[in-house]
Amino acid sequence: MANPKTIRQQEEASWAMDQIIAGDAAALSAQLQALREKLFPPEAKKQLRRFTSGEAAKLIGVTDSYLRHLDGLGRGLDPEKTSGGRRAYTLEQIHALRQHLAKSKASYLPKRLANDHLQVVAVTNFKGGSGKTTTAAHLAQYFALRGYRVLAVDLDPQASLSALFGYQPEFDVSENETLYGAIRYDDAKRPLSEIVRATYFAGLDLVPGNLELHEFEHDTPRILAGSAKSADNLFFARVGDAIRSVEQRYDIVVIDCPPQLGFLTLSALCAATSVLITVHPQMLDIASMNQFLAMTADLLTVVREAGGNLEYDWVRYLLTRYEPNDGPQAQIVAFLRNLFAERVLTAMMVKSTAVSDAGLSKQTIYEAGRETMHRQTYDRAVEAMDDVNREIETLVKQAWRRA
Repeated sequence: MANPKTIRQQEEASWAMDQIIAGDAAALSAQLQALREKLFPPEAKKQLRRFTSGEAAKLIGVTDSYLRHLDGLGRGLDPEKTSGGRRAYTLEQIHALRQHLAKSKASYLPKRLANDHLQVVAVTNFKGGSGKTTTAAHLAQYFALRGYRVLAVDLDPQASLSALFGYQPEFDVSENETLYGAIRYDDAKRPLSEIVRATYFAGLDLVPGNLELHEFEHDTPRILAGSAKSADNLFFARVGDAIRSVEQRYDIVVIDCPPQLGFLTLSALCAATSVLITVHPQMLDIASMNQFLAMTADLLTVVREAGGNLEYDWVRYLLTRYEPNDGPQAQIVAFLRNLFAERVLTAMMVKSTAVSDAGLSKQTIYEAGRETMHRQTYDRAVEAMDDVNREIETLVKQAWRRA
């Protein structure tokens, strides 16, 4: 028979651990809020830096001298002059200059045409730490920088993408303010248009996430077990239906999926027109991906038989956190390319201290200025990130049947 004193001690230890974890969560949350207020005073809101004339010209697709020729247009299009006489443009001004130039040449505005279907890119992986959120954030910002109308959707309850865009989930995102509010099964469901938030990144909107998204994983089994069977209750169609309600406002939707194969991920995969699977080239990650692919195939077969749409423009694997001088990684990359051929993107997301340094202040490499770190390290990081995203942009254009 167990000693009553021992049982009581175990219960007290268990209770104490609950309190410790709750206290740690509250303390960490408060410190994160204080850090954000310190980083982004006075309103604790993120702001995007200005871009040099060289950066602006490259983004628009003109020469720096031609961009200088456009100075004096007025209407808020003229750049700010720094103390050294250098020109600095906001992203809003860059978009406005695109609009101005598109009056004579439509290609300056890359948005989709009437017959082009909305591109919904699901960024996914079964294993955390594969660079999924980093990939989704940089991909969304890359398209926004080039003039596309972008919606980023944070489907991960951990809400790292939301935090990267300046929203602390437990403080800034209230009940029914995530995608769950637009895909829930009860009368509290609301239009996605009411949930979408503008960000400090012109041309890029966000559907934020937080722990509320777990509710969909809890609600769906109950609905599936119920007697009421209707098209409205098909879990795999709900994310797609929500996105279609706002599709006229966007060219690209980037979904950051949760790192598990649940109902949210399956619904996102059914909403997607293309899928990007992040892969860290380590053997344990490859073994985990094998399990992910096998389970995904089985579950998607069931979804397809139930009427789910699984027709994709493209499916690609993106190698992340790649270290060029790592021999074993190079062998795994060669193995994957031999196995999956063109489904592995040619460009890779190279592991970079510049990306890590930018992340310390909740920034991407596109937000951080060149002057904030070693210039060669910064340039290499931006070039590698651009190579990845440019290859994905090419796939999007091919889906739209453009050269």
